[in-house]
Amino acid sequence: MNSTPSIAASGMQAAQMRLSSSANNVANASTAGFRRQEVMQAAQAEGGVSASDRRAYAEGAELETDLAAQLQAKNSFLANLTVFKKSDQMVGVLLDTKV
Repeated sequence: MNSTPSIAASGMQAAQMRLSSSANNVANASTAGFRRQEVMQAAQAEGGVSASDRRAYAEGAELETDLAAQLQAKNSFLANLTVFKKSDQMVGVLLDTKV
């Protein structure tokens, strides 16, 4: 099993990938023949998440989907960042009580 900070870090990396992909999709929405990037996420057995991107099968923009994905990625990143910070604080408190 991975540690809490590494699980949170994997979530932040996945959120960053989703944000980058959706930003790329919005930037290229009017490009002829453009196929959107899609991010696939999968839970890892030892904890955390893995993410990979692929091209959509169909051409065309889905601006509503991409804007919603940006908001979800932002919220996911912030939630994982909070877990990361709280885990760090808990370790600090444990070390303070041991000393």
